[in-house]
Amino acid sequence: MFNRVALLGIGLIGSSLARVMRRDSLAGHIAVSSRTQASLDKAMELGLADSITLDPAKAVANADLVVLCAPIGACGELAKAMKPGLKPGAIVSDVGSVKAAIIHDVGQHLPNGVHLVPGHPVAGTEHSGPEAGFPELFKGRWCILTPPPQTNEAAIGLVTQMWQAAGMNVEIMDAAHHDHVLAITSHLPHLIAYSIVATATDLESHLQKEVIKFSASGFRDFTRIAASDPTMWRDIFLYNKEAVLDVLGRFTEDLTALQRAIRRDESNTLFDTFTRTRAIRRSVVEAKQA
Repeated sequence: MFNRVALLGIGLIGSSLARVMRRDSLAGHIAVSSRTQASLDKAMELGLADSITLDPAKAVANADLVVLCAPIGACGELAKAMKPGLKPGAIVSDVGSVKAAIIHDVGQHLPNGVHLVPGHPVAGTEHSGPEAGFPELFKGRWCILTPPPQTNEAAIGLVTQMWQAAGMNVEIMDAAHHDHVLAITSHLPHLIAYSIVATATDLESHLQKEVIKFSASGFRDFTRIAASDPTMWRDIFLYNKEAVLDVLGRFTEDLTALQRAIRRDESNTLFDTFTRTRAIRRSVVEAKQA
């Protein structure tokens, strides 16, 4: 599909994508650039790269496709650093969970004739690093593309085909709409998980030990989410601030209403809420997103 692909970042998503490209022969050459030599050495050891470099401009030289697989806060500087190496007609994409920021921070550094097709494969685990990747990560999941208006259709088509080859369903969406949807489905749940686990760590030491020892499925699941990469999630909250604060405000109001219902013994209110949310879970299962 591509003669040369450059992956800037080789964590969970980047290494999983590299494995897909190897498995399905989607790239003739995979060049990898990363912030540390250790990550690059591990990528070579795992057979994920044909060439490695600490210099983004060298990695993207003559690349048909460049995928930014770094935390959102680093993508603007990466785009600036790689700019001298980009060839006319190259496609630049990413895998970040916030899209308006990518269009602004990356787009401003791209030369004329280079096509920006931001992407978000909605898939992941709490693990990170080159060793964490696996090609089945994307199978049956959604990838959302948010190309700016007037983006080259052929470029959009190629990025679409790549993610479909990885087993993903692809949807095209406005960047601002994407950021608001993900604030509800992904960012808020992570923020709540971080908050709950942080509360547990602030307990007196004897209670903290018992919380860990007797972790029921609810708390255990929250700890899995809260084990996600701290750099990535710090950037998500800072770069999607408006949408996160909006949904957080709605959540706070709903939480206050439940608090009041418990205090006032409003059993019908609690039962109706829990019945409604149970139906959402069934819908998620039926959509094969469980």
